[in-house]
Amino acid sequence: MTDHQDPSLRAIDQVVAKAVEAADVWGESMPVVRANLLRGLADVLEQHQQDLVAIADRESGLGAVRLNGEVARTAYQLRGFAEEVEAGVPYRRVEDEAVTGAPPAGRPRLARVQRPLGPVAMFSASNFPFAFSVLGGDTASALAAGCPVVVKVHSGHPELSRAVFELASSVIRAQGLPEGVLTLVGNTSRAGGIYLVQHPGIAAVAFTGSYQGGKALWQAANERPRPVPFFGELGSINPLVVLPAALEKDSESLARTLAGSITLGCGQFCTSPGVIVLLESSASRRFVAQLVEDIAPIGTHRMLTPGMQKGFEAAVATVAEYATPVFDKAADGAGPAPRLLAADAASFIANPHLREEMFGPAALVVTADSLSQVIEVLDVIGGTLTTTLWGVDEPSEANRKLVRAAERVSGRVLFGGVPTGVAVCHAQQHGGPWPSSTVPQSTSVGYAALERFLRPVALQDAPAWVLG
Repeated sequence: MTDHQDPSLRAIDQVVAKAVEAADVWGESMPVVRANLLRGLADVLEQHQQDLVAIADRESGLGAVRLNGEVARTAYQLRGFAEEVEAGVPYRRVEDEAVTGAPPAGRPRLARVQRPLGPVAMFSASNFPFAFSVLGGDTASALAAGCPVVVKVHSGHPELSRAVFELASSVIRAQGLPEGVLTLVGNTSRAGGIYLVQHPGIAAVAFTGSYQGGKALWQAANERPRPVPFFGELGSINPLVVLPAALEKDSESLARTLAGSITLGCGQFCTSPGVIVLLESSASRRFVAQLVEDIAPIGTHRMLTPGMQKGFEAAVATVAEYATPVFDKAADGAGPAPRLLAADAASFIANPHLREEMFGPAALVVTADSLSQVIEVLDVIGGTLTTTLWGVDEPSEANRKLVRAAERVSGRVLFGGVPTGVAVCHAQQHGGPWPSSTVPQSTSVGYAALERFLRPVALQDAPAWVLG
């Protein structure tokens, strides 16, 4: 943008300039070119999987099993977006032939096409060093849409990010593509992140991370002289409602499943169930006792960064000031011990401190007096990525009201299973009303994600050479 004394800002200028230079070439690239790149990136990731997983485990502590699964997902979605490109999804157009006569029946010839937004700044997530990082879903969907990507490295896995980027760059060179199709911004200050978001060469931003960090960048994107789209996922407490009908079937199995979901990946999932809503009953009390029994022996690994564990402990302490401990033991390993706390629904509705996200292996059990109060709990939670409803199998007016409430606040509503685990497919929706995401009508997981990076343009009476 201008001359800077700060070398990190000069580096941002340099990589964004490369992305801008590549934007027209990549935006006008043919389906076979984009698909070849996406498949080439998937191939090189798998070819070096063993070495990359070792680096990722050293930096994140997530374990080889989890990380190998994440590589499989990352390669799968890269190839899936290649198929979307070959199916013509980014190139779709709608045409209306001219109709003679006066309006409204008469009209000119119109073609509605989709055009790439331009260079996308992609902020890597801490908790998915492959699937939401250098070659993750945001990068894959933006490249499929015809947008160059400027990757902002996450400080939790810088060595892995550099290694993956170097492999990706080798594929880009081998295919004779412009260097600026994929570029990398290393560790930089918070000011550097804002500088990247506000850089005039950046046309859109994709972000997955904390509410505080995401909100600051979202505000920066909107404070630009020309604001740009900011597709941010900002966290979620993902309520899970357990009704008596579910407990009557198999409460022991449900408790075991829920304990595993709360502690999966040391609770470092944006879809981790953070609030468990029950109706006051003896069955609900037994279910909580079963949940405690199942969660007690579960060990956790270290969290992604010391700062993340510090944040987790601070959030738990905030909630604990106003809640009753249900399960709280001293940590006996590298990671924090799982926590369960409890509060009544009236307190939860009245006290915003009880609604703080505890990003880690913890959940708050909220006990309600009625289904109408359960709905109040959902409404006060507001925007959330997911809401899970166990026990609404029968068609009743009460269940319909509960489903409507869940749909009102959520991007995804589950009627079985647990929210941890997000399928990559066409029907997926990963994004919900504020504060879970900044653009609730878009998704960051699944093949509809590439639509974020396309803008419709109507071409009226265009000559043949424009339409191609």
